[in-house]
Amino acid sequence: MKGIVVQFRRGKKRIHERHYLLDMGLTSRDEAKKMSGRYVEWKSSSGKIIKGKISDAHGNKGIVRAIFEKGLPGQAITSEIEVKEESHEHHGGKK
Repeated sequence: MKGIVVQFRRGKKRIHERHYLLDMGLTSRDEAKKMSGRYVEWKSSSGKIIKGKISDAHGNKGIVRAIFEKGLPGQAITSEIEVKEESHEHHGGKK
């Protein structure tokens, strides 16, 4: 499943550097809640991969919140991310 990085998670005066809002084409908060716990990957044009995890829904229109292991560069906004199915490779290779 694919999605788009919409924006940093932010407040009035603070940007959360590792938190991003993702649009995955979902239409309701309930659909977005079901996505929490899944892993996501962002790939740069040079092939660098930054991994993250969907933490929760954001708002009522199907946007989800994801926390990445490192902050994404500013160019990542409006770029594509890939949602991985839950796998054991993120847990040290054992399950």
